[in-house]
Amino acid sequence: MTDTDDRLTRWRLVLGGDDADGVGIDRASMSAADAGRDRVLGDLYDAPRRGGLGGSQPRVSRWLGDIRTYFPSSVVQVMQSDAMDRLGLRRLLLEPEMLGSVQPDIHLATTLIGLTSVMDEATRETARTVVRAVTDQLEERLRSATVQAVSGALDRSARTSRPRPGDIDWNRTIAANLRHYQPEYRTVVPEKLVGYARRRSQVQREIILAVDQSGSMAESVVFASVFGAVLASLPSVSTRLVVFDTAVVDLTDDLDDPVDILFGVQLGGGTDINRAVAYCQDRISKPADTVVILISDLYEGGVADELLERSRAIVDSGATMVTLLALSDSGAPAFDADLAGQLSGIGVPSFACTPDLFPDLMAAAIEGRDVADWASSNDIVTH
Repeated sequence: MTDTDDRLTRWRLVLGGDDADGVGIDRASMSAADAGRDRVLGDLYDAPRRGGLGGSQPRVSRWLGDIRTYFPSSVVQVMQSDAMDRLGLRRLLLEPEMLGSVQPDIHLATTLIGLTSVMDEATRETARTVVRAVTDQLEERLRSATVQAVSGALDRSARTSRPRPGDIDWNRTIAANLRHYQPEYRTVVPEKLVGYARRRSQVQREIILAVDQSGSMAESVVFASVFGAVLASLPSVSTRLVVFDTAVVDLTDDLDDPVDILFGVQLGGGTDINRAVAYCQDRISKPADTVVILISDLYEGGVADELLERSRAIVDSGATMVTLLALSDSGAPAFDADLAGQLSGIGVPSFACTPDLFPDLMAAAIEGRDVADWASSNDIVTH
């Protein structure tokens, strides 16, 4: 195949196969692999919505297998997501046989979580297996950075200038006293000791994750469940996970398993953020050692004025409170900009955060740094 033919083939795959594309390449003249790509793309994007793959389960299963053969993982995820909307694949995912054909990804996980109420027991178990594959992948990606960031922040926050002999950090002490080097004695005379307060076996920080389970927050719920499980595994941190719509559900007892958390939520419905913040406020026992992370798009169905009053009271008590308008990789979220601005104005920075930046955000909050400044230093726009 010439370079020109290859370029024209690529344009056909992009534009489709109708005469209107003007490319002049038909499927018969393509290589077998390109013809296969053209076929599966046509099944999805050239067919009428909700009719392209027909009702045959074997036909759909083959199509799902084909896209994994012809395209890389990132493209497969996009095509699966598009098939949900265009071809009614959500309905077919209620069959366990179909779930065995799809590639697990966060978009599929959020779809399955939203369908749990209409699944039979066999389908639910298969769905749990798929969702577990997703949460395992996410935990593998995020655990190390989270543990390192949070543990390091706890160590730094425990530093003292009057450490006991066994708690002196000699490397930092020497670095802080190099100007006091005595050449005749070939030694450093430390005027300032750097070290740690006596390490404590008890909890040093309390973290409350309050997660909006409205349908638009589905990805954030998945990531929050994974982070909650990781944080709960740290002995120096007490982690509470609260999910809410118009009611509040405390899922802290399920934190050892993100899948149990996800199958315990009910995506969709109304939103009463004020009620959720009131619940969290009542569970703050040590304000100076508490970090509250509210994850919500802030479309409040409750009493916004009371929400602001409660949030101000939490900040005034000495606790750190942050609003994440989204915790996901999916770009700029939709949110109530007015309420976000009002929260920022009372000391509750409000912004969207990617999962990869979340560990560093937690470190900043634990150390008592200005979270708005942290966001600015990471080119994150606060609202």
